[in-house]
Amino acid sequence: MVATRIAHAEHFREGLGRLALSSIGLGTYLGGYDERTDALYLGAVKQAVAAGCNVFDSAISYRCQRSERVIGQALSQMIRDGVCRRDEILIATKGGYIPYDGAPPRDSYAYMLQTFVTPGIVSYQDVVRDCHCMAPAYLRHQVETSLTNLGLSCLDVYYLHNPEDQLDSISRDMFLVRMRAAFETLEEAVSQGKLRLYGTATWNGYRSRSGSRGHLSLEALVGVASEVGGKDHHFRVIQLPYNLGMLEALAEQTQSLHGKSVSLLEAAKALDVYVMSSASILQGQLSQGLPDYVRNVLGAGSDAQLAIQFVRSTPGLGTALVGMKQAGHVKDNLAVAQRAPLDPGQFTKVFT
Repeated sequence: MVATRIAHAEHFREGLGRLALSSIGLGTYLGGYDERTDALYLGAVKQAVAAGCNVFDSAISYRCQRSERVIGQALSQMIRDGVCRRDEILIATKGGYIPYDGAPPRDSYAYMLQTFVTPGIVSYQDVVRDCHCMAPAYLRHQVETSLTNLGLSCLDVYYLHNPEDQLDSISRDMFLVRMRAAFETLEEAVSQGKLRLYGTATWNGYRSRSGSRGHLSLEALVGVASEVGGKDHHFRVIQLPYNLGMLEALAEQTQSLHGKSVSLLEAAKALDVYVMSSASILQGQLSQGLPDYVRNVLGAGSDAQLAIQFVRSTPGLGTALVGMKQAGHVKDNLAVAQRAPLDPGQFTKVFT
């Protein structure tokens, strides 16, 4: 079973219903399209569960679908071996970008036409930047493909992947029309038992200021979900980058809530939306070279551990996602689960 005994009690957080989630989750974005990387991730997922991690994040486009497949393989083996139960693990994945299959093709445009356009899965007018689509038929296909890749009958969390990319090519009015259609599709998938919750995984959308081209309003999107699914809608979780070098979710008032400017984390709390951070150590850039004053405030540990401790201690943030495939990184990073989060006074000293 998930190793709660080795983790501090505050490592697990409520917020997404039946399952308390680990404050540190494992991401699977980086790495090559090869069997060696697959094997590393396979071992990392198993090691992470043993260390008290029960949140695993992927996307159908990560490593050309290989990351989803290796998570599915690891989960199947752990369930078979009695290491964990399915209901102890949260699997999150994303759809939106046109995914390759196993490795990048020589001609990506020809691949998209042959794989998605010609079979009628995608209409080319629904694709922006030759790579992103969230039309209903496409999302239905992608949900089914992710279920197959992961070996699951139901996804715990399904994100629309960087939907703000659409705003580079279409009007905001058309964007909201497309988001409504996407939410209707995902609510339908929930009713069919194919996923439990959905949300948005973004890079710039929630961090950019209101009025900018790619800005996303969490209040507006929750409003769309409420119109589509009623008060019991299933838009309950978002993901965005947050770390010692990208503080917008906490420190910038990028959101509007009832006419008042607030931070993303304030808006999420008020709207009952769970927040996961991506890039918690900025793809390794914060694993070394932290300023001395930050080390002095955050306490003992490696720079990577301190960066993770900062993120998981942030008020209003649920789970800090960290890309991990090396056994040593899993061991060191998950050691933070044994510590209590920073207290509020200690946390705020980082900014002063």
